Amino acid sequence: MCGQKRSIDAKKSLLLFVLSLGLYACTPKQEKLETADEKPMMFELKSRLPTEPQGKPVVYQVFTRLFGNKNSTNKPWGTIEENGVGKFSDFTNIALQGIKELGTTHIWYTGVPHHDVIRDYTAYGISNDDPDVVKGRAGSPYAVKDYYSVNPDLADDPAKRLAEFEALIERTHNNGMQVIIDIVPNHVARNYQSLAKPEGVSDFGEHDDTSVEYAKNNNFYYVVGEDFAVPDALNVYQPLGGEPHPLADNKFIERPAKWTGNGSRKAKPHFNDWYETVKVNYGVKPDGSYDFAQLPEEYMQLDVQAHAAFWADKKVPDSWKKFRDITHYWLDKGVDGFRYDMAEMVPAEFWSYLNSSIKIKNPQAFLLAEVYNPDLYRHYIQLGKMDYLYDKVGFYDTLKAVMQDKTSATQLHDIQSAIADIEQHMLHFLENHDEQRIASDDFAGKVGGAEMGKPALVVSALISRSPTLLYFAQDVGEDGSEDMGFGDPTRTSIFDYAGVPAHQRWMNEGKFDGGQLTLGEKALRDFYLKVMNISAYHPAMLGEYVPIELTNPDKTIAFIRHADEHTLLVVSHFSVDNSVTISVPLPENILQNTTNQEGLELLTGDKYPLIKQQNLGFIKLNLAPMQSVIIQL
Repeated sequence: MCGQKRSIDAKKSLLLFVLSLGLYACTPKQEKLETADEKPMMFELKSRLPTEPQGKPVVYQVFTRLFGNKNSTNKPWGTIEENGVGKFSDFTNIALQGIKELGTTHIWYTGVPHHDVIRDYTAYGISNDDPDVVKGRAGSPYAVKDYYSVNPDLADDPAKRLAEFEALIERTHNNGMQVIIDIVPNHVARNYQSLAKPEGVSDFGEHDDTSVEYAKNNNFYYVVGEDFAVPDALNVYQPLGGEPHPLADNKFIERPAKWTGNGSRKAKPHFNDWYETVKVNYGVKPDGSYDFAQLPEEYMQLDVQAHAAFWADKKVPDSWKKFRDITHYWLDKGVDGFRYDMAEMVPAEFWSYLNSSIKIKNPQAFLLAEVYNPDLYRHYIQLGKMDYLYDKVGFYDTLKAVMQDKTSATQLHDIQSAIADIEQHMLHFLENHDEQRIASDDFAGKVGGAEMGKPALVVSALISRSPTLLYFAQDVGEDGSEDMGFGDPTRTSIFDYAGVPAHQRWMNEGKFDGGQLTLGEKALRDFYLKVMNISAYHPAMLGEYVPIELTNPDKTIAFIRHADEHTLLVVSHFSVDNSVTISVPLPENILQNTTNQEGLELLTGDKYPLIKQQNLGFIKLNLAPMQSVIIQL
């Protein structure tokens, strides 16, 4: 709120200079300043940027079964015939170019490996899946049933499903982007059975000794002497919304019971456990001790060749070899990288073994891991040889709190400082399949809505050298409000057949031209296009981050991105109600290296004078609610 200033530790002379000018003050809510959206969109940003990405990746996550679906019925628990489904073939060259224009370098096709799904594909030799151990009708993409095949829902001809995905890989490459798919080493579906495995490859658990809880080369852990029992879900959940189904009988045969995916050792897991999956054994004994060689500490500093050499003569658990074979299979198909689900639930030594083998095979492979414990970040990057980790618990959670007016924007500087040594490895995002949509009522829908994503996007995408992840339909303000069955509203369901309304308006019956978007949605996408192209193409994005201390940082954050002769000043204002006039001090070294007398604002083409007095300088800004500026000095 206006008037609630925090004391900061700034250079005294510079601080007094700025304060003496009286250039930081609240503007009444009714005094409306001109914003970028109200200006004619005449400024051509592309002409100011290099023609090739500069090395800061942009990952576009698409939930594959939802992307091309034109059906808007959205019946809760609806079948594929009622609610429709998207296909690999919906990713046309036009659609892919629409993705690429967001600065995208990698597309993460979520939900590709064949997972459990409640639909009859027995005509193709696929066994029916049991609703008692499947979440939703369309199934969880993280209960993989066959790692050597793909989801038959996604194919025009299920018999040719693998060939159709291979064609999509080729189309994606032809459109100048790379392909990422999910690998979920921690767990597999309860009924894992590969129909497409190569000759000589055995299924998970096929050769396990089920008479013991644990053995090094068992793929699973067992509850010896007890049968699996479906968890109690009365008054909580009914499979398929209560619709009759021949297999929905509260029974699933598994003898003996296996440990559940989240580590539950009960034959009858709790409903909130990951009961649709089983935990994979990586040579971690039930007491937590390791049944494999451990890497010496100095390997934190050694390269993938040294890691690969370390494992070359070691006897590793069978599960390690299985996932090595799976990832290499997909690399041979043309996949360029992997997103690893819940990576911290698997020992870092396994990741050293797997990732070093991948990097030897493809040095450019893109390896992204879901790790939520900040104390383990360096362990999984340096010892596990991950390229990138989610920056959720630090950056995303803090940025969300800023957007919801629960903390000061200056906290983001503290987060960046805490990971300065690994910041280029920490992937930033505002949405993904696990998180609430920005425009949802529980996030920012009752405050700034999708517009609140604008200042957040600028900060998230531009503050560091880290990659940026966009979730499909984020750029058009999808609110995820549909209640589709198993999936919760506020998050676009990953368990149900559904249409995604805002995305469908951009898709425009397969034209992918935004023809049905509202004016607000078009303006939002235009904003995303500009910011993400700056993120992907501007040379300053590969340089240093310089935080700028403001006299009142609660609602506003400012920083410099600087590389050689390229300098950007970035300022984002998070207030939903108040405009502000602010004086942004420029660091002395930046000021000395800047010969221009004005800065060019890259979102609008406006020019801002540099005000200098002796060795001090600043730029004066008038910021509307939720406005950002990106000024090239």
